[in-house]
Amino acid sequence: MTSSNTNANASFNALEMASLAANIAENKKASDTLVLDTGRVSYLADYFVICTADSVSQLRAIAEEIKKAFRDRGEEKLTPAGDPSTKWCLLDYGDVVIHVFHRSEREFYNLEDFWSHATVVSEEKWRKADLQQAS
Repeated sequence: MTSSNTNANASFNALEMASLAANIAENKKASDTLVLDTGRVSYLADYFVICTADSVSQLRAIAEEIKKAFRDRGEEKLTPAGDPSTKWCLLDYGDVVIHVFHRSEREFYNLEDFWSHATVVSEEKWRKADLQQAS
């Protein structure tokens, strides 16, 4: 897939986008954050980021912080999907799709099982991404 990056910062690739989203989620106290490399098994996106929020307000805060950080880097969502009041916020940036779930919804939909054929990006790899971010 090609980057949906609309600015001149060509070095902001899909893995960096996914890492940034995962780190922001963790900084906002998300739990069970997972980055999946789906590029070899799906045409939908190169990476999925999945994380859990314990409340709708936390879910909203995580999603808003990710959207702000991506917007600051010239990235815009491709679809308007993702209403935090539904307990599942989906942020589609083309190469990277971010799922912020309330715990009950994450257990119900169990995307990790559905995408079990994707490669899990090690936490060490996405945590050490050298990206400037607002927290």
